[in-house]
Amino acid sequence: MPIDVTALRAHFPSLDHGLAFFDGPGGTQTPRPVAEAIAATLTGPLSNRGTVSPSERNAEQSVTDFRAAYADLLHMPASGIVHGRSATQLTYDFSRTLAKGWRPGDEIIVSRLDHDTNVRPWVQAAEHTGATVRWIDVDPETAELDLRSYERALSSRTRVVAVTAASNVLGTKPPVRRIADLAHEAGALVYVDGVHYAAHRLVDVPALGADLFVCSPYKFLGPHCGVLAGAPELLETLRPDKLLPSSDAVPERFEFGTLPYEILAGSRAAVDFLAAMDPGPGVTRRERLTRSLASLHAHEMTLRTRLEEGLRDLGDTVTLHSKAQDRTPTFLMTLEGRDPREAQLHLAARDVLATAGQFYAHEPFAALKLEGPALRVGLAPYNTTDDIDRLLAGLAEFL
Repeated sequence: MPIDVTALRAHFPSLDHGLAFFDGPGGTQTPRPVAEAIAATLTGPLSNRGTVSPSERNAEQSVTDFRAAYADLLHMPASGIVHGRSATQLTYDFSRTLAKGWRPGDEIIVSRLDHDTNVRPWVQAAEHTGATVRWIDVDPETAELDLRSYERALSSRTRVVAVTAASNVLGTKPPVRRIADLAHEAGALVYVDGVHYAAHRLVDVPALGADLFVCSPYKFLGPHCGVLAGAPELLETLRPDKLLPSSDAVPERFEFGTLPYEILAGSRAAVDFLAAMDPGPGVTRRERLTRSLASLHAHEMTLRTRLEEGLRDLGDTVTLHSKAQDRTPTFLMTLEGRDPREAQLHLAARDVLATAGQFYAHEPFAALKLEGPALRVGLAPYNTTDDIDRLLAGLAEFL
């Protein structure tokens, strides 16, 4: 059934300020249940993890609940869920752990569609080990990955293929499963940046073919942190640098220092909030997530169509660079003869938030020959048709 957007929006205190938020790709607004879960955990009682006191058990429960929630969200075992400060931190950590086994002559494949989080850690790790970096190109006419360049780059020497499940600026969703199948045939691991993808579609890590998958709860209504999912049997083979007394169990061996129990609680609450967006039948949390995220997708596609039609009506002064057939409701645009940063300011003065910049998407901007900033508009669960109309009216006025 359709999402009741009015009821959903009532859970977001920030929406009471009358702002229309189109900056979701950089981080979404936070619903009250997430903030309440964080506050309840912080005010405890709370201690370091243990089993003796209520405060210790509360900490332990926050970890258990976090892993269970992200196991359901990502369709992975709870013992394969790793917490990190951010997706960038997790990617740096895992790239360096994997690089311990690389030698000169080994090859790493990265894509020109990706956020720099899933490019630079691999490029730098390759430089440190003498491995060779190869690239999957982007077709600037379609904003799609050029899979012929991937097939040329892939070989028996490939150790890791790092690719996004959805571009954070163009919205392009490449065929990750096809990419993964070819990589696995060559004996390579596949590391998938799902930060933008997880904000818009139900994730099934095994179905994608990802060996390691990373996402960020703050992109889908949660607090700032990162989550990595991997098969426990794969994680058992990886040996990160760690403190001698710290646990060597999986997944704890990848989590450094005391965990932020309140952030784990808020991240769990975000998953529960997503699962409840479309109330209805469903025994398990995974079933509820499946239904709710299907309804969210339908809602976002309706808004996307309205926005696309409105942008076309603005004429040739708007160049839309998001062209892929399969993509998220995310738009990257430039404005003929106008500075996108001025457009951002113009819209902000009208309580419409869309951001101008390069968004850590160094490679996509280079592939599309975009030398300056562009305006990014991204949709989130709480956006409405009124938001779309306000954005379009503001752009029309600016142009």
